[in-house]
Amino acid sequence: MRNIKLMAFVLCVSAAASNAYAMDLSLKDAVDMIVAESQDLKKAEANVKKAEASLDAVNANRWFKIEGNATYMNLVNVENPTQSYQVSLPPEIGGLLSQYTTKPVQLPEKLDIPDSMFMAGVSVTQPIYTFGKIGNAVKSVKSAIKMAEAGKEVTFREVRYSAADIYWTAKMTDEIVEISRQDLNSAKSARKSLTSAGRANRSNLVKIESDIATKEINLSDAEFNRDTAHRMLKILAGIDMNEELNLTDDFPTEFADLNAGTLTSTPQWDVLNEQIQMYERSAKSKRDGALPTLAATASYNYISMGDNIPNVFEGFSTQSAYWGLALQVPIFSGGVNMANATVEAMNAEAARQDLDKAKKMTTEEYTRAIDRYNHLRGNLKTLENARDLAAKAYKFSSDRFAAGQTSAIELAEVSAGLYQLDMALLNAKYNILMSAESVKKLGE
Repeated sequence: MRNIKLMAFVLCVSAAASNAYAMDLSLKDAVDMIVAESQDLKKAEANVKKAEASLDAVNANRWFKIEGNATYMNLVNVENPTQSYQVSLPPEIGGLLSQYTTKPVQLPEKLDIPDSMFMAGVSVTQPIYTFGKIGNAVKSVKSAIKMAEAGKEVTFREVRYSAADIYWTAKMTDEIVEISRQDLNSAKSARKSLTSAGRANRSNLVKIESDIATKEINLSDAEFNRDTAHRMLKILAGIDMNEELNLTDDFPTEFADLNAGTLTSTPQWDVLNEQIQMYERSAKSKRDGALPTLAATASYNYISMGDNIPNVFEGFSTQSAYWGLALQVPIFSGGVNMANATVEAMNAEAARQDLDKAKKMTTEEYTRAIDRYNHLRGNLKTLENARDLAAKAYKFSSDRFAAGQTSAIELAEVSAGLYQLDMALLNAKYNILMSAESVKKLGE
């Protein structure tokens, strides 16, 4: 008997020593870690950067564009590819030209036509007025940026809610293990009382042994669920799987009033509202594509020619430049501008319907979360009193059982009632906390 007690003491000391090295984790730290590890939130941040890059791309259309070109051409004499084109000039042409000059004109018998040509140029175009094409496109992208930012806030709140949910779920599994262990120890204590009083009643002993076996299974299941919840918490928070956790935040004993106001705006509504603005402005931009564009333009060109490649820059060359205003007027595009504008307008209408639906559904969800919080909070004290009374009833029944005044069946019924009320009280506290988190997620 002494050896058994010594072994139990050693096991308790070992468990306490192992828990001393466990990682303390509060609700706030868990939420911060899960938010930092969230892939959904990182994707939402990438969407914001993507929208901002789109704004830079659209704004680039406001600035001037410089285009350059360089071309080299070689004319090939099909009859004699190794020689350039030559033109024979009759002598009569020289005589005709001499009539208009003071000196006789001597023309060569053959004239070489340049077969090598190099052209290079640069042009600059600066939009001056686009009749809303660029302006509405920029406004549309700005709405897309706001939509991405609101979407990031929606994702952040969802991640924060999920983090709180997994933390309190893990904490609840810790509490369930303790409740199950206490329930099992109570059954073992009842068996000890039964056997220590002398010759035990066989029916009572069988019932006690059956209850102990059942409660051992309950404890095993509770420990398995606890380990599963802790593993999930570690995965989401980026904690090493071999790390033991000590969840430092306990379920509150009292819950304050929410003081939640009327729901007037949510990030989800902001997303849909900006989506409407984005589609409507994009529709205007598409529609304005049928309007002209006024731009300033300038160009410079250089041309050099020669009868062969080596002397292409030593032969004839010319330069030209100009500047002015250009009015680019679309004449016919097959109705593509109006078709694209109609598509965007229909998208805006669909987003408007989604916004109306979201307002109704979110407002109802927000109101129900407040009502649920107040309902559960109002019943909590009654539930606690019922649990305390069940604990007293079990104490009375246990004492009577130890004195041989009641059966194991009655004791088991009272024990089951206490266990169910312990679980109901724990579940109520969890639901109260998650109702408060729902309110924060929707209307904070």
